[in-house]
Amino acid sequence: MHLQPANLYHIYNRSNNKELLFSNREDYLFFLRKIRSYLIPHCDILNYCLMPTHFHFLLYLEQDVNIDLFRNAVGVLLRSYTQAINKQNGRTGSLFQLHTKAKEVSEYEFICFNYIHQNPFVGKQVKKMEDWEFSSFRDYLGLRDGTLCNKTLAEELLGIEWRVENFYKLSYRDIPEEKIKSLYVDKTVYC
Repeated sequence: MHLQPANLYHIYNRSNNKELLFSNREDYLFFLRKIRSYLIPHCDILNYCLMPTHFHFLLYLEQDVNIDLFRNAVGVLLRSYTQAINKQNGRTGSLFQLHTKAKEVSEYEFICFNYIHQNPFVGKQVKKMEDWEFSSFRDYLGLRDGTLCNKTLAEELLGIEWRVENFYKLSYRDIPEEKIKSLYVDKTVYC
């Protein structure tokens, strides 16, 4: 299976050996700036969450995207971030696991969207999802005016009305384990 234009993908990767990808606030912000530079020209990001040892994105590859350029952009993004962190921390070697994974999301789109935002809450990084600075949840709640995510496209593709009051309640719904597994297993490709 290959990445295909005009599709939604759950993109994720983690650090090697559970090492911290982000040691401080500036590391998170630096990575987000790199996302803007390297990925936004090739896709629309619907939501994201950066965790201390991993990251998640739900993104849409446009109809006219060049898949090879997108794959290359993901690689350059991770290599350039690794080089900067290696220099900053006096370390060597790869920071990320070998392959960034991309799982086509053809069902459970809103569940994937919620799952990504729930990561810091479920992982006990925060008591409320809106307390985690490094995800797009605050943007969807109107607590921050972030521009990384295409909220209009998210509303259109996922059928969500993020401005309504029940968005908050829907975001906190428990996700059944079998649906979480569907966001990872079967037909996963590498970027």
